[in-house]
Amino acid sequence: MTDNLRFPAEWEPQSAILIAWPHAGTDWAERLGEVEETYIALVAAITRFQPVWICVADDDLETYAEARLRSNRIDMDRVRFVPFDYDDTWLRDSGPITLRQGEGFRVLDFRFTAWGGKFEAGRDDRLVESLGEQGVFGAAPRQRIDFALEGGGIETDGAGTLLTTWHCLHERHPQTSREELDAKLRGWLAQDRVLWLDHGYLEGDDTDAHIDTLARFAPDDAIVFQACDDPADSHYAALQAMATQIAGLRTADGRPYRLFPLPWAAPVLDGERRLAASYANFLIVNGAVLMPAYGDPADDLAAAVLAQAFPGREIVQVPCRPLIWQNGSLHCITMQLPQGLSG
Repeated sequence: MTDNLRFPAEWEPQSAILIAWPHAGTDWAERLGEVEETYIALVAAITRFQPVWICVADDDLETYAEARLRSNRIDMDRVRFVPFDYDDTWLRDSGPITLRQGEGFRVLDFRFTAWGGKFEAGRDDRLVESLGEQGVFGAAPRQRIDFALEGGGIETDGAGTLLTTWHCLHERHPQTSREELDAKLRGWLAQDRVLWLDHGYLEGDDTDAHIDTLARFAPDDAIVFQACDDPADSHYAALQAMATQIAGLRTADGRPYRLFPLPWAAPVLDGERRLAASYANFLIVNGAVLMPAYGDPADDLAAAVLAQAFPGREIVQVPCRPLIWQNGSLHCITMQLPQGLSG
């Protein structure tokens, strides 16, 4: 790991959570009312523990979002609005990746291509630059990196180990070998090593197997992962293979990880299309873990697993069934800012 650079784990202290408010010009238009309710619930949950910064496309949207939040008795002292005209609201992937640099920070601005050019992303690719110009990151320098990488595609333990999936990185950079990708990620993200998962996917996921839908680090050398215990389910073989590979991973000092398999929700369908209802897409905030809930009996079982993996943190369920209609969930629409970063 680079001497004065470190990629902090998500469970380390945070200044704020960054999100973008949905509106009719985004892909949420068809179900905007339902999605707004999820965003209101999310903001209510975050502001119990820390501030939330909300990107808004224009003054009218800010006025509207503020009115919706006030009517739901949100603590507006913990809400800040930031103007930016975005393509969509998946800030985990278009937002900043922050490294600690000595006593300060370095904000990494990777190229955002909307998951390999699947959608328009010209405005979203300018998000980090715009936030920096508005002083959101204080005096932290922004480093633009001409390489497609999304925040949902990487997971760190804060101590020099990165977890990712080969499928996602290979899809973005098909001409680059695993060894070359490994070296690039270690260099840019100040990591000692990269652990690659070769198995695991979710139907309805258009990110090409982002790690944050499959497996996540937890404190004290633990991995929380999405399991599947239904042999009749189409995901069974791939997620069993992923579980086997995770069980074979070792910590930096050679010990097995403590493993926390998450339960499997019943299929959620949109017509004939299966939606990606993953419990691994949780968000860690100061003092709590916010987890996606899908209105399934497995919601409470997932909460119990997360309580074991994150002792001492409150587990808060946020209704996320509307989000998976657009192939993402709770973690995908958020990005944490480490404590001390925000301006």
